[in-house]
Amino acid sequence: MATERLVVIGGDAAGMSAASQARRLKGPEELEIVAFERGHFSSYSACGIPYWIGGLVAARDDLIARTPEEHRARHIDLRTRTEVVELDLAGRRVRARDLDGGSEYWTGYDKLVLATGARPVRPRLPGIGAHGVHGIQTLDDGQRLMTTLERTQGRRAVVVGAGYIGVEMAEALVGRGYEVTVLHRGPQPMATLDPDMGGLVHRAMNGMGIRTVSRAEVTKILTDEEGRARAVATATGEEYPADVVVLGIGVEPRTGLARAAGLPLGTSGGLLTDLSMRVRGHEDIWSGGDCVEVLDLVSGRTRHIPLGTHANKHGQVIGSGVGGGYATFPGVVGTAVSKVCDLEIARTGLRERDALEAGLRFVTATVTSTNTAGYYPGAAEMTVKTLAERRTGRLLGVQIVGGAGAAKRVDIAAVALTAGMTVDQIVSLDLGYAPPFSPVWDPVLVAARKAVSAVRSAGV
Repeated sequence: MATERLVVIGGDAAGMSAASQARRLKGPEELEIVAFERGHFSSYSACGIPYWIGGLVAARDDLIARTPEEHRARHIDLRTRTEVVELDLAGRRVRARDLDGGSEYWTGYDKLVLATGARPVRPRLPGIGAHGVHGIQTLDDGQRLMTTLERTQGRRAVVVGAGYIGVEMAEALVGRGYEVTVLHRGPQPMATLDPDMGGLVHRAMNGMGIRTVSRAEVTKILTDEEGRARAVATATGEEYPADVVVLGIGVEPRTGLARAAGLPLGTSGGLLTDLSMRVRGHEDIWSGGDCVEVLDLVSGRTRHIPLGTHANKHGQVIGSGVGGGYATFPGVVGTAVSKVCDLEIARTGLRERDALEAGLRFVTATVTSTNTAGYYPGAAEMTVKTLAERRTGRLLGVQIVGGAGAAKRVDIAAVALTAGMTVDQIVSLDLGYAPPFSPVWDPVLVAARKAVSAVRSAGV
């Protein structure tokens, strides 16, 4: 039997999960695996970077699950600091560039996995490429930021954007003793929440000393005579001094290779795949991780939702397919959690804006309760917002902001969304209860019960 060659582009969660799963199913005599990675590191937790920057994680390498050497020991030829710069689909080969030496060469493939990830959004503004301006997506990005922080004399930081990375990096920089200003264009931070819930996050950020400026449109990064960032300017003429600037605007799929090769892309620019993560219309090409769009099980549309949980699952599915097995990734409901100091933040399903864009008629219900029985020592408030379809009562989304135990309660709603449950059915769920863990009526059930009333009052 001739040995096949699998080429993997991308050495983090999706790519190396796919390579590892394929290797479990097929030995090196059946399947040669060559993987290309632009950076120095493989199989690491990008989600942990803010906690390393903030000092909660002691060392960078604590974030690495499996080193390049460990992959190579398992007969996976992982080539770091090597960037694939061209796909030749007709010739079934890729052109790679050694980023340190500059040489280029072609490598043929029988099967191809695109796990090129995402990149931080960098708006085309004057000074955006200045020294001291950092986007955070990879461990190499995190190392560059850490080097800047260690060499910078001043203690003023500006974070542009207030999504997950922006908020988490703001807290990390405060933890390092920086005076932090967060500039963002929306009415409230955390645009993944509805503005009323984002307002709770805003208050928490202010409470920990983070200056948060809403509706701020950044126009340029001002630099000193050495080309280093010194301030961030906005459309109102305000200038915010900065010794370091962190971009937390969001990320976009890194799909330039795929676009140039004519592979199918969705509205966000992410690759489109079938349920087995094969690129649509291409039998021997798979894709997963932050460079793909996935099916939203609530709206029925494809969306770009870059999360490590999805990427690892994609890799397992891809590796099974490459190795001759069969697995599928049915879709997501958009579950994500984060924190600001002691405030936990969670969402799953649709926001009001998402529901409107999907053409859904809905009602909302918001309640404030406690994470434990009210009389139990240390009880903390949490706010739960529920969206339900107006006619059917089908759950559409849940957002939770509150104290300890708030974030993981969103998993109840995630399961309910996946199962297509109504808020009426959720009220009847047999959830665990004891005073140290929840009130008799868990806040998620209280919110569902209020949503039931809203559905009945709205009628058809």
